[in-house]
Amino acid sequence: MSKFLPERKKLLEDVFEKASNETPETSFSGILKNLEIVLRDEYKITLSYKTFENYYKAIVKEEGDYPIKPLILDDLSRYLGFESFNDYCSGWKSFEYKIHQALSNLVITVINKPILKMPEFLIKQSSLGIAGFVIVALFLTGNIYLSNKKNNQESSSSFGFLSSVPEKKKECMYWDKSQYRVAYCDDKDPHKDLKPLDTVVLKYFKMITRKDTLTVDKAFGKVWYSKYNGNVEFFTMDGTNPENGKDLRFATEYMIDTYGGGQ
Repeated sequence: MSKFLPERKKLLEDVFEKASNETPETSFSGILKNLEIVLRDEYKITLSYKTFENYYKAIVKEEGDYPIKPLILDDLSRYLGFESFNDYCSGWKSFEYKIHQALSNLVITVINKPILKMPEFLIKQSSLGIAGFVIVALFLTGNIYLSNKKNNQESSSSFGFLSSVPEKKKECMYWDKSQYRVAYCDDKDPHKDLKPLDTVVLKYFKMITRKDTLTVDKAFGKVWYSKYNGNVEFFTMDGTNPENGKDLRFATEYMIDTYGGGQ
């Protein structure tokens, strides 16, 4: 196995999961195209969606290998909130992934009762003990059942009661510094001011973080602004400033020239 292959695979999975949560796009290519824009505009990271697609298909989908430069591994780790790829690997996510991989290799045979064959190193090294891993294994078995039933439209008397659980969807959104992000409506995070999901606002309403790039020729008729306590912020769409609830105003040539790139 190539060096750090499990960690690189988990990194790509985590990046894709975060990217899919930050856009209303549902297609694989649509999510990756939006990721390319976010990496470039918010993190100053240059990585084409096609390059990431090659990484993801080779390592995650085909479970093979594909060379990724250390700098790109560091950039993707930074997108997830880590300082570097080494920092990502040393975190709990790496340990969680190794445990998940080991549990996915459990051999479960059903005769009259389940017989679980567990990897020896888990029994010796895990602080959970055998009983804890049996519980986790049974939980994973339930998840496997749900996946199989969805794909094969088959039922099973062992876990049939789980089939009635509806699929959870992200139908709310919250303001995250410069744009809206999607979220579950039952998210209890006190830092998120949840609002009903508006796909138009989610996609087009953003705060312009680089005011120095605004010029009258390029921005007039396309931006709105909010002035509060002497501070002016520009937005890409009419509405209200999520930071203070003030109604936005149409940006005149004077406002763009005075507080934008002409200042």
